[in-house]
Amino acid sequence: MRRVPGDATTQMRSSRVPDRPLPWLRGRHAIWALPALLLVLIVLGDLWSDRSFRMIAWVVMVPALTAALAGVGATALFSVLSVGAYVLIAWMLRPGPETGLPGLLLVAAAGVVSVGACAVRGANERRTARLSLAGDVVRDTVLRPLPYHWGGLDWSALYVTADHVARVGGDFYDLQPSRYGTRVFLGDVQGKGLGAVAASAVLLGTFREAGYHEAGLQDVARRLETRMKRQQAYTRYMGQDEGGDRFATAVVLSFDPVEPGTVRRGTAGMDVVTLGHDPPLAVGPDGVRPLRSSGGVPLGMGELACDVPEGDGPRIVRDGLAPGETLLLFTDGVTEARDQDGVFYPLQQDLARALAENPGITRPDRLVRYIRDAVARHTAGARWESDDLTLLALRPLPVEPQWEAFP
Repeated sequence: MRRVPGDATTQMRSSRVPDRPLPWLRGRHAIWALPALLLVLIVLGDLWSDRSFRMIAWVVMVPALTAALAGVGATALFSVLSVGAYVLIAWMLRPGPETGLPGLLLVAAAGVVSVGACAVRGANERRTARLSLAGDVVRDTVLRPLPYHWGGLDWSALYVTADHVARVGGDFYDLQPSRYGTRVFLGDVQGKGLGAVAASAVLLGTFREAGYHEAGLQDVARRLETRMKRQQAYTRYMGQDEGGDRFATAVVLSFDPVEPGTVRRGTAGMDVVTLGHDPPLAVGPDGVRPLRSSGGVPLGMGELACDVPEGDGPRIVRDGLAPGETLLLFTDGVTEARDQDGVFYPLQQDLARALAENPGITRPDRLVRYIRDAVARHTAGARWESDDLTLLALRPLPVEPQWEAFP
């Protein structure tokens, strides 16, 4: 996990810190010590063993080990050293049935094959690295990196895809400061694959524009619904609808604007729209409580909202965060994470218990880190298929920066 700056994803995406290698493997050539040690042990073992039991032919393992750990140059070097060691030992102890020409040809052939295998492995690793880089570029394009205290919010996020090769999935989130207050968007596109990634990308693009320009949250939600409908039509025309129109569940909220340079006091008011999504949780000194749900239907299914007059956007509810409370938004990858017995992770109950034991977990980065570890413990050993998992924890800062600084 990493957080900007200093800890946890740049967004526990304050969420991706690569595993650090063991200290003794950090040096570029330190890995050569393993095949070198193996070669020395085989030579010494052959010198000290009985003449009826010869070990020198085992040097075929040295280039094979090097091919698995190092590059082509190192593999070729240890192949030559293995042949040299074989010839030297055979000369010192006189060749026998176990150390004659057939054994020498075997060691030489093992070296040639190891060099070829190492070259193939290196090419595959370079190809994988390029694909991984492309995946990172796509992820950072869809889920743009966000600065620390973006939009006057202390925030932390975790984004984990079920497909660790693709590196990006159908979950999405973003923060968009504007003169009308900071807007927050989190959701989950139905389905998987490139279609889900494409839908999340177009929804995020629409949110970044509508969240910046539109004065009312209802207008932002209406623009998102329209964009999802357009995406559905596009996939149908392209024959990519996969048997049905995709939809997306989402939460959209807008914090009340604060005059630049003023200190935020008391409850932080906000408008909230839930579109077929679980309402966020407010986690604070007094416990865990869900925000009010607006009861909206998922994006792309607006025609099912029979209680909303045509042309109007989804219903807006009013809520707020008390001092010390942190707002937690999440996708169903959290609440539908199952253990070995198929029991879902009880997010709200577990948070209430953890909060009673340690009130300090309400800080956004600690809260995200705790849920990440709790879900990992809950699903350990489970055979169920995992889903994308996204967490976004945030709380307003006491002082609101000028919105003009965040285009």
